[in-house]
Amino acid sequence: MIKQAGTIAVYVDDQQASLKFWTERAGFAEVANHPMGPDASWIEVAPPGAQTRLVLYPKSIMPGWEEQKAAVVFECDDIQETYKTLSAKGVRFLEAPNQMPWGTYARFEDIDGNEFLLKQ
Repeated sequence: MIKQAGTIAVYVDDQQASLKFWTERAGFAEVANHPMGPDASWIEVAPPGAQTRLVLYPKSIMPGWEEQKAAVVFECDDIQETYKTLSAKGVRFLEAPNQMPWGTYARFEDIDGNEFLLKQ
């Protein structure tokens, strides 16, 4: 039986710039960083204490990456505070927190234009 998502691939232009975005702006921790060859690494990041990780996968070695889409939703306890903190660190939000019958959501993007949701 499936228990949880292990990793979610996010296709990036520059792995080091993306790693900096996720660790310095979004507050994630670097969980793994293993060479995959001369021009790429297997890099995983995650919120502190989380089990599900993002893999910062280089577009350059993934043919057809532009067709790969995933909806990634990060849960948080206080969406207003999270929105305020991330915005202050330079994270670009496409939608401010918006309450819906099934939860409160905000939409942001990383430096490569990948979109993510926050949910409370």
